[in-house]
Amino acid sequence: MTAWRSELYCTAFTKDQIPAPQNNEIVFVGRSNVGKSTLINSLLERKIAKVSSKPGKTRSINFYNVSTGEDDFTLVDIPGYGYAARGLDERRTWWRLIEDYFNSERPISFVIHLMDFRHGPLANDNELTGWLNEMDMPRLVVFTKGDKISPGKRKGLYQQYMRAGLDSILPPFITSGTNDKEMHALREGIKNIIKEIAKMDLAAAKKQKK
Repeated sequence: MTAWRSELYCTAFTKDQIPAPQNNEIVFVGRSNVGKSTLINSLLERKIAKVSSKPGKTRSINFYNVSTGEDDFTLVDIPGYGYAARGLDERRTWWRLIEDYFNSERPISFVIHLMDFRHGPLANDNELTGWLNEMDMPRLVVFTKGDKISPGKRKGLYQQYMRAGLDSILPPFITSGTNDKEMHALREGIKNIIKEIAKMDLAAAKKQKK
């Protein structure tokens, strides 16, 4: 198995700092304190994203170049949303920055929406889902903090969330941050989605030429 190579190449706090695209982009979003930085570090097998015990610490959009050995893509780390301690002005600033990113004609392949497995989709998650639906943005749901739920209860809780109608390209993954087996499964899932999207893009391009 080829290790993924990665590097942070841009940190953007404002619209003007958002870089020109380099590759197709996979965007990671999630509530504050969902464990996004921990998951990114585990996925990329290096401590590349800053992990803080204080929710809402990340205020920038971070861009990472990633090579899987087969495909290259840009991993885009969006600041966590929904942190109650942030003031209204700060939350508005967050939304403006995110809207500036999504509305700037980025080559976004899909969004990875992280949710805390203990709570499932909360109000802010549903708000984000509705917003992504308006843009017809495909997404993969990944649950974090699966280790916080006992193995005997995981299946029932997972089925409960699925019955609620989660929209996900593949069946949602359950992760625990540093579990190698789970991270391997998630890497393979991401690679498979990239390949399928590439096939669809190729088919669409051929159809336009006819």
